[in-house]
Amino acid sequence: MDVSIVIPLFNEDESLPELCAWIERVMVTNNYSYEVLMIDDGSTDNSWNVIETLRKKNTCIKGIKFQRNYGKSAALNEGFKAAQGNVIITMDADMQDSPDEIPELRKMIIEDGFDMVSGWKKKRFDNTLTKNLPSKLFNAAARSSSGIKLHDFNCGLKAYKKKLVKSIEVYGEMHRYIPVLAKWAGFRKIGEKIVEHRPRKYGVTKFGWERFVNVFLDLASITFVGKFGKRPMHFFGLWGSIVFFIGLCIWIYLGIGKFAFEQYNMTDRPLFYVGIISLVIGTQLFLAGFIGELIARNSAERNSYLIEEKIGIG
Repeated sequence: MDVSIVIPLFNEDESLPELCAWIERVMVTNNYSYEVLMIDDGSTDNSWNVIETLRKKNTCIKGIKFQRNYGKSAALNEGFKAAQGNVIITMDADMQDSPDEIPELRKMIIEDGFDMVSGWKKKRFDNTLTKNLPSKLFNAAARSSSGIKLHDFNCGLKAYKKKLVKSIEVYGEMHRYIPVLAKWAGFRKIGEKIVEHRPRKYGVTKFGWERFVNVFLDLASITFVGKFGKRPMHFFGLWGSIVFFIGLCIWIYLGIGKFAFEQYNMTDRPLFYVGIISLVIGTQLFLAGFIGELIARNSAERNSYLIEEKIGIG
């Protein structure tokens, strides 16, 4: 199969017929064998009924319906597991991503040899204060911490090699950091393409200010997990040992002062309490690393979602 198109959606019943018709025109024009995987993330509107109706008209359309809302990362993860195409394209369901970009994105994967190509919405139609400015701050932080020179990490329009999506696990809110996940999985040829960003035609944005805070928490999380997820003792053990050693040196210094030079009132000195705190914190950090090692070696499945129904997927 040439292309799998993975579309996570939540309450997008108005846009789906037009989006699927547009995708079909592009696929037929380019003579691609394809599938469209629509992941209904617990919609409360008529989205699933629309998917079922579209499936009757076009058997290339397939669907997965979550029993409740899990988030975009969960939807992408299930879509990646079900995808069968040699190239996987992700796009949003709100019609702000153009299916006309698909042929060029596929070409960059197949002919130019990229492992992944991320869209860059250079000209945006979103609100400057609530979306564009936070997006610029997030992208700058992601570039700095990851070393991946992309302008738009969070663009929903991306293309991947099949091997890549089968090698990563997307969970929590990590869909924004798929380029980072790809890099940590050993896929380093990550490209970028300027893509059209269309004004919103249907529905309302799902972006809130709480997500602006969450993206930076997720960035710290994925940076730590990428570097120390398999070896937490290397982080906690190192810093625990350093802090414990500082506390030990303080106590040796104070002990020499008391017993060799007969200095008194040690408990009145701030250095005494710094030494105690350093010993305690150092021990706790070391134990955190030890417990982290045990958890890392015995971790359960992180991605387990209640799927109410599937169509077109074995």
